[in-house]
Amino acid sequence: MKHIITIFLIVFATATFTQAQGIEFFQGTWQQALDKAKEENKPVFVDAYTTWCGPCKYMASKVFTVDSVGEYFNENFINYKFDMEKGEGPSFANKYRVTAYPTLLYINAEAKVIHRVMGMRQPADLIKDAQRAKVVFDYK
Repeated sequence: MKHIITIFLIVFATATFTQAQGIEFFQGTWQQALDKAKEENKPVFVDAYTTWCGPCKYMASKVFTVDSVGEYFNENFINYKFDMEKGEGPSFANKYRVTAYPTLLYINAEAKVIHRVMGMRQPADLIKDAQRAKVVFDYK
C-alpha cells in the first residue's frame, strides 16, 4: 500500500509541476486591474475578444498558453481578458475604439492606451509587441 501511495504522489507532483503556465489573467474588475497595475507599477495587457472570433480562440488556446509568453507577460503586466459583448465589454469597446478582434491593448494605470495591436499574433510576435509597449511604459 505504501508503494501505491508513493507512486501516486510522484505522478501527481510531476503532473503538477510540468503543466504549461501561460498567461495568468487577473480575475477582478477592470478598476481592480487598474488599481493593481498602479500598485505594482506595471501596465495592463488587455485581450479584447469575442466568443465567436476564430483568431481569438486560437490565441487563447495556442498563444496565451505558451510558457515563454506566460513568463514574459506575468512578470511585466497585469493581464486582463475582456469579452467585448458582455458586461462592461461594450462600453470598454466604445471607449477604447475596439472595432476588430482580437484587439490587444497595453494600458497604463491611468487608463490610457500606450500601445495597440489588432489581429492574431504568434508567440514570438506577441512578445515583441509587448516589449515595445514596455519600452513606452518605462519611458514615461
